[in-house]
Amino acid sequence: MFRQLFDPTSSTFTYLLACDRTREAVLIDPVLEQRGRDLALLAELGLRLRWLLDTHVHADHVTAVSALKAALPDGPSITTAVGLACEAEGYEWALSHGEHLSFGDEHLDVIATPGHTPGSMSFLWRDKLFTGDALLIGGCGRTDFQGGDAGQLYDAITQRLFTLAGETLVYPGHDYKGRRVSCIAEEREGNPRLAGKSRDEFIALMAGLNLPRPKLIDIAVPANKQAGLLQQG
Repeated sequence: MFRQLFDPTSSTFTYLLACDRTREAVLIDPVLEQRGRDLALLAELGLRLRWLLDTHVHADHVTAVSALKAALPDGPSITTAVGLACEAEGYEWALSHGEHLSFGDEHLDVIATPGHTPGSMSFLWRDKLFTGDALLIGGCGRTDFQGGDAGQLYDAITQRLFTLAGETLVYPGHDYKGRRVSCIAEEREGNPRLAGKSRDEFIALMAGLNLPRPKLIDIAVPANKQAGLLQQG
């Protein structure tokens, strides 16, 4: 079972995965303002969350992981998690590269993809790759704040993600043009920031983007270091 959900305000994708037999589920990158939608969908589908995951400490929205855990009757059995290098104190589990996260008969492979932030993680489930803000459709995450490092991002994408099977589906953390899915072959061969670029060329390209500062960064980052706890009423 799989659902791709979207928050139009932050253009954030949230992903729900579940084991058909046991109804255990995983929710990736939930958004605080969409917690009502997510709770309703879990109830409608008869699912029990096993993991609430963030791909990294977000700067453009507040995570819903703590709010969802608190709202669900089986909250004590749900584990909130984010990458170890995020140094986020509010989560119950710190993810490391190579871990396998089980939910029912299914599991996610944890792939460290630092560069957008030091603790950014991607998750592989069957033929689906959830890349957070590391690899986007026709782009990649910015590297100019929160400890970003363009060289690390280039290495993570080219050495860990682009080495996966070409037909692996790429589900990003955001898209601003209405696109919902790509694949490794398409991004490896045609992503304008990465395809045909050397490491030095990529670093130079990223250094020249001059992107605006995220509007919610001063609210979102402190809240998300605590798994969204600062935003709960």
